[in-house]
Amino acid sequence: MLIKVCGLRDPHNIKQVTEIQGVNLIGLIFYAPSARYVDSKETAAMVSSLKKKDVVGVFVDETPDEVVRKCVQYQLDYIQLHGNETPEYLISLQKRVPSTVKFIKAFSIRTEEDLLPASRYEGLCEYFLFDTPTSGYGGSGRTFDWQVLQYYSGSTPFLISGGIGPDSIGSLSDFRHRLWAGIDLNSRFEIAPGLKDIDLLKNFVQQINSILP
Repeated sequence: MLIKVCGLRDPHNIKQVTEIQGVNLIGLIFYAPSARYVDSKETAAMVSSLKKKDVVGVFVDETPDEVVRKCVQYQLDYIQLHGNETPEYLISLQKRVPSTVKFIKAFSIRTEEDLLPASRYEGLCEYFLFDTPTSGYGGSGRTFDWQVLQYYSGSTPFLISGGIGPDSIGSLSDFRHRLWAGIDLNSRFEIAPGLKDIDLLKNFVQQINSILP
């Protein structure tokens, strides 16, 4: 079970999160309207020096030039596209970044029909991310109906995002899907936007890893 902690910003807090056993991915948000927006040389230096975890850069309808620049500056392992980016946009980016960089495409899910656009990105992404619809592109603290994902019949593994918190252990342990690869944690583990509660995260990660493979 992959665990991604997203919305990190503070260099010291990032270091603390990377030291939590069981966290696989850390996410940095490069979307200026977000309260968790990252644009710091100190953060870039910290991330570059701590290669204990894979680093995911989250972008929303950003220019390709800026995505490439951030990819180099922060030494990203993954690029997560959280807006209305087309498959053609993704393919063009793949040609401009190192071949080792993987892609995640996010989709907002309300109903079964919201899963249909994912089929256009098959073969282009390492993972899909299924999230709660929100005008702020994530970080809403609200969940969607995970049972809708039973209708997902694609071939790309996916992460669940949106409103997962300390009280989600039971719901996660009950969920099943052959392509479910992991979870994305954000606002419900925060002291303030961009600042994660380390003890809360540690306890949750320990619990979830004892229940899920």
